[in-house]
Amino acid sequence: MPNIKSAIKRVKTNASSQSQNAQTKSKMRTAVKKAETATDENAKELLQSAIKQVDKAASKGLIHKNTAARKKAQLMKKA
Repeated sequence: MPNIKSAIKRVKTNASSQSQNAQTKSKMRTAVKKAETATDENAKELLQSAIKQVDKAASKGLIHKNTAARKKAQLMKKA
């Protein structure tokens, strides 16, 4: 545990950032899996949702922009 006040604050902020990043990344993964295994009736909605989540993760720096582009291309190809 750090002794310096600013270092203590950084530990707290890093922990909260880590949990928010994990939630966002998990939402993205779930949306992608749902879009991949979608049926015909709601496939378009799930595809749009997955693309939105991938873009959100890329904009926050959780995944690289080229990885996001590749994931979106793969989703569109499967749909």
